[in-house]
Amino acid sequence: MPELTVVSETWPMAGTFTISRGSRTHVEVVLVELRDGPSVGRGECVPYPRYGESVDGVMEQLRGAAAGIEGGWTRSELAREVPPGAARNALDCALWDLEAGRRGTTVHELAGRPAPGPLTTAYTLSLGAPEAMGAAATAESRRPLLKLKLAGDGGDVDRVRAVREGAPESRLIVDANEGCTADGLPSLMDHLAGLGVALIEQPLPADEDGALAVLEHPVPLCADESCHTAADLRRLRDRYEAVNIKLDKTGGLTAALELEDRAREAGLRVMVGCMVGTSLAMAPAVLAAQGAEWVDLDGPLLLARDREPGLRYEGSTVEPAAPELWGFGGRP
Repeated sequence: MPELTVVSETWPMAGTFTISRGSRTHVEVVLVELRDGPSVGRGECVPYPRYGESVDGVMEQLRGAAAGIEGGWTRSELAREVPPGAARNALDCALWDLEAGRRGTTVHELAGRPAPGPLTTAYTLSLGAPEAMGAAATAESRRPLLKLKLAGDGGDVDRVRAVREGAPESRLIVDANEGCTADGLPSLMDHLAGLGVALIEQPLPADEDGALAVLEHPVPLCADESCHTAADLRRLRDRYEAVNIKLDKTGGLTAALELEDRAREAGLRVMVGCMVGTSLAMAPAVLAAQGAEWVDLDGPLLLARDREPGLRYEGSTVEPAAPELWGFGGRP
């Protein structure tokens, strides 16, 4: 039976990263390791305060699950015993990794999915004044897909306009982080449509997004904070055109793959995103993101340094994980 080890880590960011909820210079992650003889499974999660999570709280959840994990819980048993969120994500991904090691195979084969290939990821611009965001966009204008944060303070159209001028050839995603109002959203969407924005993430607070059902959508809308698992889809279909799947919300790769399949059955498009973390957190998401319409797995690009070995990024292209990182049997 596997032995569980849980540690917290702090990783510095490449600079100050700002969204509407605040700024940070580092990211705190929780690392899970399952060791069973020569086989090792790993998973990483990022506790997110917006969902009532903290590093201490997630580590307590993981310690509470230790007896079950070390007693041989399957991923299905884990899903019954631990709620969706960061703690389950780290355990679920570690169990996938461990099983691949035990069987001498790969996670994509265990999941019945094709071998993953390279993906084009968005690159996120930190929230700032329009001039600063325009300069950042100019510096990153070679990237095919840019994502920018909105503030909900009346200056967002100027921010998007500055980014569009700085990166005229890039596709743009904007992330409102629940910062808009139902009254102001129609005008904002019209402006963003005129600036060629391809997608708007979570414009309204999750508990107020029923208003989206009666608003015109000149730009497709994507549920982020409103969508955690497949159970959320029924109430979202008349409000959004897409869902943002993050493993820290779903509770791991198992639930992420289910959410992806159910979303497509419901006629929704798929974005696969991330919290800011190391390549170990991104590696399972790369598998989930195969075939997604939008990919936002730039977490390691925002860090001052990454886990070694990490994912290989060439510009905005991210390659699947190497055997030494995650998801392949036989890793020492």
